[in-house]
Amino acid sequence: MSNPIRVLIADDHPIVREGLEAVLSLQPDIEVLDQAHDGIEAVQKSLELCPDVVIIDLKMPQKDGLAAITEICAAQPQARILVLTSFADDDGVFAAIKAGALGFVLKDSPTEQLLHAIRAVHRGESVLHPVIARKVLQELKRPPNPQPAMEPLTPREVEVLQWLAQGLSNREIAAQLDIAPRTVSTHVRNILEKLQLANRTQAALYAREVGFKPAE
Repeated sequence: MSNPIRVLIADDHPIVREGLEAVLSLQPDIEVLDQAHDGIEAVQKSLELCPDVVIIDLKMPQKDGLAAITEICAAQPQARILVLTSFADDDGVFAAIKAGALGFVLKDSPTEQLLHAIRAVHRGESVLHPVIARKVLQELKRPPNPQPAMEPLTPREVEVLQWLAQGLSNREIAAQLDIAPRTVSTHVRNILEKLQLANRTQAALYAREVGFKPAE
C-alpha cells in the first residue's frame, strides 16, 4: 500500500476541524497531521510539517486564508492547497486560485466529494465546485486589462491543453500523447506563459470556455 496522503486542516472553528479529522481518520489512505486555528498557524505548520495537502478556510482571524495560501505557495511551490469554504461567491475565490489553490469545495458538500477533492488535489489536479467554477469563468471572461498572447500555441501545446481541460495529470497526459511527463510539464509552463494564466486550474477553465476538447 502506498503512503497515506498527509493532511493539514486549517479552520478557525474547532467543530469544523474536529469534524473533518473524524471523517478523514476513517480513510486508510489519508492521515491528518495536525490542525491550525488561524492563518498564521496554518503557514507555520505547513512549513514545519510539509503536508501533502493543506485544507484551508478563507475566512480566518490573524491572517486570512488568502494571505496564508500566498505565503505557503511562495515558500513551497509544490504545495497542494484545497480551499474549504462556506461561501461560493467569496471575492477571494479567484485570488486564491491565482495564489496557487488547486481546489475549492463547499462546506455543505457530501463527504465523498470532499474525499475525491483531497485525492485529486494530491495528484496535482484541479477540482472546483460547479458554483465556484462558474464564478471563475466569469472572472476569466472579463480580465481587467486583457493582453494578447505573445505567440500562438504550438500544435502540441494545444493537444496538452485539450487534455488538461479534462482534468488529467501530467503523467496521464504524457501517457495519452506518448511523451515524457517532464515534457508535459514544459508544455504546461509554456501554455501558462503564452495565455497569461496563473496556474493549470485557470488553463483548464480557459480550455473548457473556448471549447477545446481532446481528439476522439
